[in-house]
Amino acid sequence: MNNQTVAFIMAGRRQRRRRWVLVTVVLAVLSCALCMAMLLLGSTIYPVKDVIRTLMGEQIKGVSFAVNTIRLPRMLAGLFAGFAFGVAGSTFQTMLRNPLANPNVIGITSGSSAAAVFCITVLHTSGAVVSVASVIAGLATVLVIYVCSRGTSFAVGRLILVGIGVQAMLDAIISYLLLVGAQQDIPAALRWLSGSLNGSQMHELPPLVITVLICAPIIILLGKHLTVLELGEQSATSLGVNTDKTRIMLIVSSVCMIALATATTGPIAFVAFLSGPIAKRLVGVGFSFSNVIPSGLVGVILVLAGDLIGQFAFAVRYPVGIMTGILGAPYLIFLLIRMNRKGDF
Repeated sequence: MNNQTVAFIMAGRRQRRRRWVLVTVVLAVLSCALCMAMLLLGSTIYPVKDVIRTLMGEQIKGVSFAVNTIRLPRMLAGLFAGFAFGVAGSTFQTMLRNPLANPNVIGITSGSSAAAVFCITVLHTSGAVVSVASVIAGLATVLVIYVCSRGTSFAVGRLILVGIGVQAMLDAIISYLLLVGAQQDIPAALRWLSGSLNGSQMHELPPLVITVLICAPIIILLGKHLTVLELGEQSATSLGVNTDKTRIMLIVSSVCMIALATATTGPIAFVAFLSGPIAKRLVGVGFSFSNVIPSGLVGVILVLAGDLIGQFAFAVRYPVGIMTGILGAPYLIFLLIRMNRKGDF
């Protein structure tokens, strides 16, 4: 390899790094702007200085209650849930080398939702119990899907098909629980299923925040190994990656984030599905762990922007899950058609 070739490779690497930094900074700035908009906008629009003074601890009549009790918990729930959905969805898609292999499609969020609805309608519990049950159910769902799809050898296509079947079964269980549940429990259960930031409370957020702060760095640190896993089992092993250990750490971290996000906001439709492809299109390929942090930021933008649109763009207020579903459903159909034409199914 001559000096000219080395210089060409290094120049390409620097260009990809600059693009990654630029895109990530722009996504971070847009996320911050949406966070501020969540605090400023509502039935009453407050000045920026009043919101900042309130966040600093000063008591301002009317502003303090609206910002600290209603808008701040809503914004934080959207921020951390969106980041969790984005990172976890991108991790599954990259690790399994298939854009359909995300928690929404293969039934992981349905497992967490079923546990949450069961706790609400049958056990009449909420808060920490629902969060713990959602995490356990999410991990159990992953285990069941993996075991059922294993066969003589592991195949991503088989895993996706088994996941879709498990999701259908869990959706049927959810429908049954809603049918036999007490009338007073139905609104709370439907909140989980629609995917909404309405009614978010500050005391419900610590489990989600702590989980994201622990699990997201693990996935980011494993970003290089995640990129290698995309090359396939044999290639990753030959490059020195402990595939089983890496895959287990990535799956457990992703499922914990997905389960806690689902327990906090409900299964916000298609955020985990869309974040990875959008981030990959913006960032490009060839830079280590390039799709992890941008995917999380895209998830934040989708959730916060969807919530703002649902609140203020129409005469009737809609949950954020409906807005993201409107965006994600056509993309899913397009992706299925494209994959069918390429022979991926």
